[in-house]
Amino acid sequence: MKYNELDIQPHKSSKRLGRGIASGRGKTAGRGTKGQGSRTGSTRRPGFEGGQNPLMQQLPKLHGFNTLKIKSENVFIGQLEQFANKIVDTVLLSESKLISNPYVNVKLLVGKGELTKKVTVKLASASVKAVEIVQKNGGSFEKVPRIQRAAIKPKKS
Repeated sequence: MKYNELDIQPHKSSKRLGRGIASGRGKTAGRGTKGQGSRTGSTRRPGFEGGQNPLMQQLPKLHGFNTLKIKSENVFIGQLEQFANKIVDTVLLSESKLISNPYVNVKLLVGKGELTKKVTVKLASASVKAVEIVQKNGGSFEKVPRIQRAAIKPKKS
């Protein structure tokens, strides 16, 4: 017999279960006796453990799925009134406790008072109206990237 002469059917018909004692798969039809698996229509979802809390729910969840996006902190136009004729940047804002630290993204927004003095602003972002107000009072706005936190140098031993 040669390989090309083999009589192979593409699909093997499944064995008909529960067709009497003589079929070889009669009575319980390979399902065992009684219980949830022996009943018709019994399918359990993946991980089901008969009412016991499944392993995938028992295990603690992994850490490290936090977003990498750096949240922006807001500074309002009215808060810049105290910095007349100064260059306002993240370092100055953090020293005056308007933002948490100088390494965060800061956005200048309109609100909380009015600006009447000349101020030079160097921040990561600002609203269009906030820039117009700063320029109307003789100041200027410059978009600068966020200050990167300096790498911590290892101690010399």
